[in-house]
Amino acid sequence: MPVFNEEAGLGELFRRLAAVFDSKPSIGWSAVLVDDGSRDNSAALIAKQCDVDSRFVLVRLSRNFGFQAALLAGLRHAADADAVVTMDADLQDPPEVIPAMTERWSEGAEVVLAVRRSRAETGLRRMSFQLFHRTFARLVDYPVEPNTGTFGLMSRDALEALLDLPERNRFFPALRSWVGFRVEHVLYDRQERFAGEPGQTYRRLIRYALDGIFSFSYLPLRLLTYCGVFLAGGGFAVAAFFAARRILGLEVAFTGFTTLVTLVLFLGGVQLIGIGILGEYLARVYDEVKNRPLYVVRRRS
Repeated sequence: MPVFNEEAGLGELFRRLAAVFDSKPSIGWSAVLVDDGSRDNSAALIAKQCDVDSRFVLVRLSRNFGFQAALLAGLRHAADADAVVTMDADLQDPPEVIPAMTERWSEGAEVVLAVRRSRAETGLRRMSFQLFHRTFARLVDYPVEPNTGTFGLMSRDALEALLDLPERNRFFPALRSWVGFRVEHVLYDRQERFAGEPGQTYRRLIRYALDGIFSFSYLPLRLLTYCGVFLAGGGFAVAAFFAARRILGLEVAFTGFTTLVTLVLFLGGVQLIGIGILGEYLARVYDEVKNRPLYVVRRRS
């Protein structure tokens, strides 16, 4: 569980996780909480919980590296587990669903996806999530289960395959789908945050969405090609039309200033959009080439 400024809800998270662990005493549980540079007392509260309950583990990063980097740090720390459950720390993902996942896993599933039957968000945030999932499903080059997020279970084999992926701009749900394996589903109702404000701002969510699209789809590049072919074909047709009129001695209509400016602005806008899309792909290539570590661990306890 990545944790960023979740001080207000950690007590309830600890209580509910401990209750889930106690309900299945035959399983050797361990809760790995990755503090992603929190500015409140989250790290201190987790460390205190680790002192009183050895089933809780704190991995503290040196600064805020982002949700995906913190999630990867936790997955690497749990790489020797028989199975891992990934989830948010804000209690929107209810811990009480975890036993249903472990049952699917014990029955042979290698990846268990928690599929949202409903979600508590309202207004613009809810509309944005719905729009993204619909758009992403149409853009990606292979299917990704809709209405799924971080919440889910992976067997050790699936986890090892995921950790072998070296890319830096990570979109976890799509990476989890890409590695394959036998998949089962568990339905649940996504709840409201227990306390505090969402740590994922709209800016971060937009960046996360772009990482998903540009990391798993070539369609934006293909659309640029289609747009270029369409514009070139249209330009050739217009040129041929006016050339034929001149050859036939017919009157050639003159292009006014408004038409000229409109065409220039339209074509210039298309070119700038194309450069921007290429830049998004190139920036991600640049990140891969630099090969810096995705995170730095300050302390484990």
